[in-house]
Amino acid sequence: MHVSLTAKLETMVREKVESGLYNNASEVIREALRLMQQQDEVRRLKLDRLREEIAKGEADLEAGRFVALDDADTLDAYFAAR
Repeated sequence: MHVSLTAKLETMVREKVESGLYNNASEVIREALRLMQQQDEVRRLKLDRLREEIAKGEADLEAGRFVALDDADTLDAYFAAR
C-alpha cells in the first residue's frame, strides 16, 4: 500500500517518530487510524442516541404530549414558570 501525505502531515509524522513515542511512521499512521475508528464509533453512538430521542419526540407529538409556544412572550412565560 502506498500513502501520499501533504508536507504538513509528513512533518507531523516525522515529529511523532522523533519524539520517541513511536518507532516508525507506520506506528503513527496505525495509531491515527485507530483514533479515527474510535471517533467514528462515538459519532455512530451519538447519532443512534439522537435518533432515539427524535423518535420519542415524534411519539410525544403524535400522542398530543406537547405545549404550543406561539411567540416570545409565551416562551418566556413558559420558562419563567419552571
